[in-house]
Order: sequence, then C-alpha cells, then structure tokens
Amino acid sequence: MTSRTGALCRVCLDWRQPARAGWFLPEATAAHRIGGPMSEFAGDPSVTLSKTFVLTATLAALLAACSSAPVAPAAPAAPAAPATAPASQAATPTTPATPSPAPAAKPVASTALPAHLDAKSEISLQRSIYFDFDDQVIKPEFVSVVERHGKYLLANPALAVRLEGNADERGSPEYNLALGQRRAESVRKALKVLGVKDGQMEALSWGEERPAAAGHDEAAWSKNRRVDIQYPAK
Repeated sequence: MTSRTGALCRVCLDWRQPARAGWFLPEATAAHRIGGPMSEFAGDPSVTLSKTFVLTATLAALLAACSSAPVAPAAPAAPAAPATAPASQAATPTTPATPSPAPAAKPVASTALPAHLDAKSEISLQRSIYFDFDDQVIKPEFVSVVERHGKYLLANPALAVRLEGNADERGSPEYNLALGQRRAESVRKALKVLGVKDGQMEALSWGEERPAAAGHDEAAWSKNRRVDIQYPAK
C-alpha cells in the first residue's frame, strides 16, 4: 500500500467517527472546515445535502480502496509437456535375430592301412616273382616288382619279410627243396643291393609242397616256380 493510500485511509477513519471529528456540526462550521467558495452557501439546505452526498460517496470509495487486499500476481503457467511421439515412431520394430549356423562337422580322420596290409595296394597285389624251369635268375619283367618292395622296406625299417622259394612237381623232393632255396636267395641278394638290411629279410624254401596251382601241365607249373614275399599279418 502506498503512502497516499495510507493517508486517505486515516482520513476515512476520522470521517467514520463524526462525533470525534466534528463533521456534523452546524452547517456554518462544516462549511468553514471545508473552506473556499462553498462557505457562502452555508445557509442553503440544498448545498448542505449535496456536500453530504459527495462526502459520503468519497468515503465509500476510500473505504473500498483501503479494505481491498492487494491482488497476488498470477503464477506463471507450467511449461507444456512435450508431445508424445507417434506410436509408429516410438515403437521401433525389432528385427528377429538370425540364428547362427551350426558348426560344420569336422571330418573324421580315416586311418589308412599300411600298403602291405591293404589288399588293393600294389605291394599286396604284386609280391610274387616267377622263374623259368630249373632256374633261379630273376627275369627282367619282375625286376620292377623287386625294386618296389625294396623301396617299401627301406621306408619301413621296422618291417621284416620272409622270402619263400617254391618249385613245381617235376624232380625229386630234395632237388626241388634246394631249387626253391636258391630262388629265395636270388631275391634276397637283389633286395640287399637296393639297401634293405639283412635283418629285414629271411630266405627259406618249401620245395614242391605248396603249389599255387593244382594242375599237371605247364600252365600250372609256371605258377609254382616262384618266390613269395610274405609280410607280417599285423
């Protein structure tokens, strides 16, 4: 409240107590208090009523100004909440995870059989050297067979072979036994020239006791004049 308003309020309080302030004394006295040109109308009743009305209205306005409480400033409006994003933008579609491929199965390592145990290898398929009648000399067509076995034995020094000499049925058993031994020794010497150690070879003879063919002609006899290179079964 300003100083001017306070002064007016004090005046109002004084006017609300006429007995103490003396506002309703005779007209002449009131006019004298107000002063000014109005004093010449002190004896006129209409002037007195007009003054009373004006003063009453003024007092009512002052009292209303004093009794009214100051209006509190309006609180600032709260900031508007941010607009909610549309559902199409707020909810991002989730891409389904791609299942990882199963690990490829490792190939099982196959254990290869040694050539002398593999029935399909050349070492197993060609291990017989054939001879002419009553002879122990290795024929040229079988030199490659002897060389193949020589290289294999050199590559596998732990292996030992048995050289088995044979003969056909013609001749005496004693003669055929000796002939088979000569044929086995012929192959052993050839392998030794290739570098095979003596400890890897054993030469023996079966004579005519183990024929490969059971006939009594040259076709059967040619298959029985031979040396077989026998490897261990394991």
